[in-house]
Amino acid sequence: MKLISTSELLSLQVRVIVSLILRETRATFGTSTFGYVWAVITPTVSVALLVFLFSMVGRHPPFGSSLALFFATGILVLQLFNELSNKLMTVFDANRALLTYPIIKDVDTLLARAILISTTYVMIMVTFFGGLWLLGLAAPPARPDQVVIAFLAASLLGIGFGTLNAVVASMWETWTQVEKVLTRPLFFISGIFYVPSQLPPQAREFLQWNPVLHLIEWFRWAYYPNYGTTLLNVWYPVGLGAGMLCIGLLGERVFRSARF
Repeated sequence: MKLISTSELLSLQVRVIVSLILRETRATFGTSTFGYVWAVITPTVSVALLVFLFSMVGRHPPFGSSLALFFATGILVLQLFNELSNKLMTVFDANRALLTYPIIKDVDTLLARAILISTTYVMIMVTFFGGLWLLGLAAPPARPDQVVIAFLAASLLGIGFGTLNAVVASMWETWTQVEKVLTRPLFFISGIFYVPSQLPPQAREFLQWNPVLHLIEWFRWAYYPNYGTTLLNVWYPVGLGAGMLCIGLLGERVFRSARF
C-alpha cells in the first residue's frame, strides 16, 4: 500500500477547500461577475444612504470631520461579524449532500464559506474606504497594521460565533430564529452612532460586555490618528472568538453522528 506524504495530503486539502469556495461563490453570487460586484456594492450603498439621511437632518460626526468615515468604521465591522455568524449557521445543512463524500469534512465547508465571506468584506472595505479617500472625505488609516489585525479579530469572532451557531442550529432548527432576535440589538449597542467613551459610566459598564463594540473601537483607534478610547480591550473579542471556535469545533465532533 502506497503511503501518502504530508505534502500530498496538504495539496489535496487545499484543492478540496478551493473547490468548495468556487461552489459557494456560484451558489451565492451566481455565475456572472455582476453577482459578486453587486454583493460589494450593496453594503456601500446602504452606508452611503444612511450618511445621506443623517446629513439631511444636520447630524454631525461624533468624532472627526467625516460622517461617512465614522459610520463606515462601525457598520462595516458589525456587518462582517453578522455575515459570518449568520451565514455559517446554516453551512452544515446546506452542504449535507456533499458531506456524504469521505474526502469532504464539515470543517472544510465551514472554512470555505468563512474565507469567501471574509474575502468579500476585504473587497467591500477597500472599495468603500478607497472611495472616501479619492473623494477627499477620509485620509488613509493611521495604523494600517492594526486595521488588518482588527479585521482579522472581527473575522475570528464571527467565525467562532458562526461555528457554534452551526452546531446548535443543526441540533435545534429554531435556533436560527432565536439567534436573529438576540443579535438584533447589536446595531444599537455597538457604538456605531456614538463614541462609547463619552457615555456615562453606567452605560460604559454595560456596553463593555459587548465584544463587537471592542472590535469597532479597535478599528476606529487603528483608523483615526487621535481616537481615544477607555473601553478597548483587544484580548476580549480575540479570546471570546477563539473560545467559541474551539467549543464549536468540539461540539461538531461530539454531535456529528447525531446529525446524520
